[in-house]
Amino acid sequence: MTLAFSTILARADDEALAAFVGEAGARLLAAVGGGLMAPSKKREIALSLYGAAGLLATAAHRQRLLALLRPDEARALLRAVGESCGADPYPALARLRPRRGSWQEGAVFDFFGLEPPRAETPEEAPARTDCVPGYGLFGHQRQALREVEAVLEAPPHRALLHMPTGSGKTRTAMHLVARHLCRRERGLVVWLVYGEELCEQAAGEFERAWRHLGDRAVAVHRFWGHRELLLGDAPDGLVVASLPKLYSKAMERLSSLADLARAATLVVVDEAHQAIAPTYALVIDALTVGTRLPLVGLSATPGRTWNDVDADEALSRFFARRKVTLRVEGWDNPVDFLTATGYLARARFEGLHHDGTLDLTPGEIKKIADDWDIPAAVLRRLAADEQRNAAIVHRLDGLLGRHRRVLVFAATVAHADLLATVLRARGAEAYSVSAATPPAARRHRLERYLGDGERPIALCNYGVLTTGFDAPRTSAALIARPTKSLVLYSQMVGRALRGPRAGGNSEAEIVTVLDRALPGFGSVAEAFINWEDVWN
Repeated sequence: MTLAFSTILARADDEALAAFVGEAGARLLAAVGGGLMAPSKKREIALSLYGAAGLLATAAHRQRLLALLRPDEARALLRAVGESCGADPYPALARLRPRRGSWQEGAVFDFFGLEPPRAETPEEAPARTDCVPGYGLFGHQRQALREVEAVLEAPPHRALLHMPTGSGKTRTAMHLVARHLCRRERGLVVWLVYGEELCEQAAGEFERAWRHLGDRAVAVHRFWGHRELLLGDAPDGLVVASLPKLYSKAMERLSSLADLARAATLVVVDEAHQAIAPTYALVIDALTVGTRLPLVGLSATPGRTWNDVDADEALSRFFARRKVTLRVEGWDNPVDFLTATGYLARARFEGLHHDGTLDLTPGEIKKIADDWDIPAAVLRRLAADEQRNAAIVHRLDGLLGRHRRVLVFAATVAHADLLATVLRARGAEAYSVSAATPPAARRHRLERYLGDGERPIALCNYGVLTTGFDAPRTSAALIARPTKSLVLYSQMVGRALRGPRAGGNSEAEIVTVLDRALPGFGSVAEAFINWEDVWN
C-alpha cells in the first residue's frame, strides 16, 4: 500500500500547518493578510519552505504527519518498516525514529511515493590546485621578456628582440606592451607594421592579451587604410599604424607626427628589418629621436639580406647593437630546441630541381648579382615556364595527398592565379590570394583555408602571406618564388612550422623549387644565426 503525500498533507489542521510554517511565519502571514491564512495557502507555503521530502525528513513534522494516518494506513506503514503493532498502531508510530540513510527511512519515503533527501557533501577544495594563465608564456619566452626589459632600461633605450619564426615572438611582445602600460597610469604604445593585414592581426592580438593582462580600460587605435588617428585629450592604450600610412602623413606635414611622439611612451617595430628603409627610418626617427622613447624591434631574422653586410650593419647600428636573442640553456641553437620539444614542427626540406634553360642576358646576370632580390622580369619568365609549372602541379598533387593544408608561394600574381586554376581543374580545392584580390573574396578564401574542413586545400599566394599569417593547420609549403633574401625565405618557410605544443603539427614538409643559376636556401636553423657577426 502507498499513500500520496498530498493526501496526508491535505488532512493537516491549522495547528499542524502553523507548526510547519513556524510561529514567525504565521505571524507574518497574519500581518500581511490577503488570504494567506487560508489552509491551502499555508500548505503551499510549507511545501515552498521545505518541500515534501523535507517535511517528512524533519522529525517533528514527520510525527505530526504520521499522526494523521488512518488506522489501516498506519498498520500498513508499520508493516513496511518491519515494526509490529497491536490493535492500536499509533503508539508504535510515535516511537518510530528511522535513522537517516537507513532502510527504514527509505521504506517510509517509499510509502508516500517520495525519494529521501540525500545529504550533500560540501565540495572542499583540494590542498593543491593549478592555476593556468589565460595568456601565458613558456619559460624561454619569459626569459627573453626579462632580458629585453632590462636592455630597455639603459640608454639609448633600444633593443631588437630576436626570436625564431613560430617561437611566440608576438605573444612575448604583447606581454612587454601590457607590462609597460600597467606600470604607468597612462601610456601609449605605438606598434608599427608594414602590411595592413598584419596591422589587424596586431590589434586583435593586443585585445586578446589585454583581457588577461590589463589593469584598466584602454583604447586600441587603428591607423591604416582609410582610418584617421583620433587620439583625444589623454591618450592611453595602443596605436597600431602602418608604416606607409605614417610616412604618407609625414610627407604631407612632418609635424603631424609630433602629437603622436609627445603622447607615445613606447614604440614597437614589427618585422624590424624594414626599419632602416629610408622612408620608414624617417618615421621612426621622427617618433623617437630627441624623445628618449624606448624602441623595440621584433624579428626572426635580424638582417636584411643574405650577403649585403653593409645593410645588415646598418640595421645593427639602428638598434644600437642591442639584440636580445632567444636562448635555451644546453642548446647551441634555439631552433633545434624548439623543434625537439614540439614548439616547432620537425621540417623535412626537399628540393624540386628545375633544369630548364633560363636564358639570362648579361645585364640580368649582373642585376641578379647586384640587387637585393631576383628582378621582377626574371620572375615573370619563370612563372610562364610550362615545364616548371607542370613539375610544380605534379608535386602539389602529392602534397595534397599527404596534407590537409598546403601553402604555395608563387613567383607572381598571375602565377598564383594560374596554379590555383589548374589545381581546381584537376579536382582539388585551391584558391589564390594577392594584394590584387578583392577584400571580400580574400576573406572568403582565407576563411575556407583556415577552417576545420577535412578536405585538403591549397592556398596559392603572392606577396601577402609571408609574415604574420597564422594558419596552424598548414603542414606543407611549396616555395616556387626564388629569392636571394634569407629573411623572405625564412618567413615563407615559417608559415608551416608551428609545432604541436603551439597548436600546429608535429611534422612539416617544405618543397623549394631550385632553378639552375639562381640562389636557394635549405634550413631555417642556419638562418637564425646567419647575422651574428654584425651584432657582435
